[in-house]
Amino acid sequence: MNKTQRSIVIILAVFLALGVGCSRNLSLSVPNSMPGGGSSQNTPAQNPQTLSTIFVENSNGIDDGARRLFNSMQREGLNLYQSAASPAGLIASNDVVILKINAQWAERGGTNTDLIRAVIQALLDHPGGFNGEIIVADNGQAQFGSERRGGSLDWANPNSECRTQSTMDVIRHFQSSGHRVTGSLWDEFTMTRVSEFSAGDFTDGFVVEDLMRSTGFEVSYPKFTTEFGTMVSFKEGIWNNNSRTYDSRPLKVINMPVLKAHGLFQVTAAVKNYMGVPSARLTGMRPHNMVGRGSMGTMLVHSRLPVLHILDMIWIGPDQGPASPYTRAVNINKIAAAVDPVALDYWASKYVLMPEAARFPGGRHLSMNPDGTEPGTFGHWLRLSMNELHDAGIPATMDESQMRIIQGTTMVAGN
Repeated sequence: MNKTQRSIVIILAVFLALGVGCSRNLSLSVPNSMPGGGSSQNTPAQNPQTLSTIFVENSNGIDDGARRLFNSMQREGLNLYQSAASPAGLIASNDVVILKINAQWAERGGTNTDLIRAVIQALLDHPGGFNGEIIVADNGQAQFGSERRGGSLDWANPNSECRTQSTMDVIRHFQSSGHRVTGSLWDEFTMTRVSEFSAGDFTDGFVVEDLMRSTGFEVSYPKFTTEFGTMVSFKEGIWNNNSRTYDSRPLKVINMPVLKAHGLFQVTAAVKNYMGVPSARLTGMRPHNMVGRGSMGTMLVHSRLPVLHILDMIWIGPDQGPASPYTRAVNINKIAAAVDPVALDYWASKYVLMPEAARFPGGRHLSMNPDGTEPGTFGHWLRLSMNELHDAGIPATMDESQMRIIQGTTMVAGN
């Protein structure tokens, strides 16, 4: 082979490599920054092949399902732990990690507390040792919910195997062993409008931006101090009062929704779970009312993008969501994780929630179809949410050909 032929071969090889990388379009392009002060610029870059991969494991919450899930991710190059050996890992040993759960509903409507416990334990088992802080949090908006007063971290009838282990029970368990694990129920200050720490305001509350977004609402987000003295702005990061600066890098969010039906918006999962970030009370309920216009995509873009979404499908609510009482929930015993919340919601609604919803009368499952394009269908507003992510250069997909479904050690193309 002469010099010219070698050059042609090299050019073709590069072209093919680029072609493979570009064939997935937005589902593979990792943004360097995120408009609106979000944190994607501080999210470790991941193997592009894992961005629209959905990892699924069988689990009842009290087994080792969460550990198997993280091991499956690691085999594919998506490491939970960030270290010198895995610089692209999601969580560093000194990070402040918010577990954004669903705490608005008791019984099977809230995130399974056995799963919360397993994820906390996995974070504490960081191979480099964990000396950061874990915050279990949600905003039930101080209204609606199981008792019409918003969320709780201490429901007497929680979603757990034994039906008595509340989120606060889990938190107290880890605190009793000296771990920096805490709870923050944002309902407690969801009606308090505040400024940032940088403006000299140290009151717990919600920052409301003076800008009406294209999806019809003002972005708002919590700003608070934990019981360990950590000053957290959900959008800006960790405040250092000595240097009077924010550090966005160590603040990480893991989104932990439960899969269930929704009366207005058909499906609630990873994307809809971000309704627990803004203050609807300070913004005229507009974030919730504009879900059908893609508002949760706006929240993901302009607050803080989770590094991972873990979907609780141990018990799902295919019929009477979002409340999901014990008597109406369906036991699936699965959990799933993905970097791409749109792909995760697409797959879970189509292949887990819809088939179970179809067993109930009324034909409600038809509106849950993620392929739906008519207003009033899940697919319509999920697509609008995805477009918000795309406009910000954030990868997401509703194209099944771009998804990889990995069940344990088994990969299934598409579904």
